Amino acid sequence: MNETQTEEVHAHEVMEMMVSSGKRWSRGSLLAAIDGKFGEGTKFYACSADGMSATELIEFLDGKGKFSGPEDDFVFDHGRMCSGH
Repeated sequence: MNETQTEEVHAHEVMEMMVSSGKRWSRGSLLAAIDGKFGEGTKFYACSADGMSATELIEFLDGKGKFSGPEDDFVFDHGRMCSGH
């Protein structure tokens, strides 16, 4: 069985996409944007986690307090971006 190797993308690229868009997000719209930009099946990593799906990355970022606003209308809190890459 052959498995397709997927690229692993740093969470900062998703955070930068969120900030540069100027948009407010819902989980669904963010997931669609991540899949559209990076491709379905792409894995993501951060300073303290790796191998995350887009859905897992959204949960991870939310759990770290990176979003500001209600679940269906939030923005990335730019002041919460760590300096590691």
